Amino acid sequence: MRCARPTRTLLALSVAGLLLGAAGCTSHDDAPTVAQLARTSADSVDVVAQQDPSARSVAASRALFASAPGAVVASASDAGAVRDAASAARAAHVPLLLTDDGGAPSSTPSADAGGDGDRVAAELRRLGADWYQAEGSVVVDTDVPEQDAPERGDVPEASDASRPATVVVSDRRSEAAAVATAEAAGARVVAMPDGVTDPAAAPDVVSALHDRAEHPTVLVGSAFGDLPDPQWTVRAAESGWQLPHGGQRPFDGHRYVALYGAPGAPVLGVLGEQDPAATVRRAEGTAKEYDGLGDEPVTPAMEVIATVAAGDAGADGDYSTELPASTLEPYVDAASDAGMPVILDLQPGRSDFLSQAKRYESLLAKPNVWLALDPEWRLTADQVPLQQIGSVSASEVNEVSSWLADLVRSKGLPPKAFVLHQFRLSMIQDRSSLASHPELDVLIHVDGQGSQPDKQATWKALHQGAPEGVHWGWKNFYDEDTPMLSPQQTMADVQPTPSLITYQ
Repeated sequence: MRCARPTRTLLALSVAGLLLGAAGCTSHDDAPTVAQLARTSADSVDVVAQQDPSARSVAASRALFASAPGAVVASASDAGAVRDAASAARAAHVPLLLTDDGGAPSSTPSADAGGDGDRVAAELRRLGADWYQAEGSVVVDTDVPEQDAPERGDVPEASDASRPATVVVSDRRSEAAAVATAEAAGARVVAMPDGVTDPAAAPDVVSALHDRAEHPTVLVGSAFGDLPDPQWTVRAAESGWQLPHGGQRPFDGHRYVALYGAPGAPVLGVLGEQDPAATVRRAEGTAKEYDGLGDEPVTPAMEVIATVAAGDAGADGDYSTELPASTLEPYVDAASDAGMPVILDLQPGRSDFLSQAKRYESLLAKPNVWLALDPEWRLTADQVPLQQIGSVSASEVNEVSSWLADLVRSKGLPPKAFVLHQFRLSMIQDRSSLASHPELDVLIHVDGQGSQPDKQATWKALHQGAPEGVHWGWKNFYDEDTPMLSPQQTMADVQPTPSLITYQ
């Protein structure tokens, strides 16, 4: 792997003088009572993710009904019966419960029934049902009589014993019973897009949860069983913030083209060649050159160097100039107004990444501000910028990612991108030990410069043994690449196609 480090001329600069003036789930083991439902807050999130369809139908009933005069029962394996039962349940404003395949009662106590035997019979008792209507061939071992549901005109609207929640289903077809139960309860139902399992990546779901933030939420579908923190996911969606092309998950169906640099310092990158408003326009123009070149929509972005590796030790002796947040705010604000994300890049010198990241907590608390670590400039006590290439341990990176994930979760923020710059394997030590967090999308940004064969060799080498699930970024250098790739070449020659493309 061969790729020269960037030859930046900051040793000849008084960086401080130049830059500081440049600013221009809840479980269902216990059934809820009517009083408990009445006290339920908008923060309530129930996850109905059992693998068995019958168990999911009962769990959905328990999440949405404190009681009901009756229920409609059908076999999970009889699609026609389920369809008829769904219509009957909606008309009667009662839950739809599914039996196991074949309609036979459970032979052993069910965990979903709290040890009381057949889960459907137990749910009828919990509901206080006076009747149940059977569709198709079903057998329920219960003292509750089987009879037809009352006629539509004799049925009251959904009562105080039901919850007008927002119900997110993984798939309307496979969750027909839960959909019917939700609509019978007066809930709003929204379905996930095909192939998408994270509500944060579904624009319609985010919009629905925002519109009904005062209502509790129920997530229905076995796929939701893998959500690490449903409460945070829903809370973040309720904020309503979305990326320009929809959704909140940074690299799920999105690609970014960003300008890189420091405010007021043209020598450090093109971002510093103009004021914030002009930077927005230039980023938009650069990103527009990628329109139509791939399947994913392209969003302009900025990567702003927040702490700049310095050629002298400075007053604090760390060889890093920390720009005040007020210097960065005009760029963050301009980007926010234009719907752009901003990535804050840290070059810590002899300091550490976590202490520097905490300096910018006020900016990172904004939904569109993300974080990048630049290990090239993470030095030991006897190193100086440009004389050595720095490195960072996975444990230090994990300290930063844990802190950032906690910030996202505690403030109910949408997921953030967490960018790690790398052009040598040695720059991130023990990379396989990098931690993952549901609140963060991790991207390895390959930012070496030079000839294209060398850059491609670096790109391929860094992919080997990379942590599972990371995304990838590529940098184009206007002056140092020989030659710099065009947008068409970047999309065709760099494979897999990068999710973040920056220009310096």
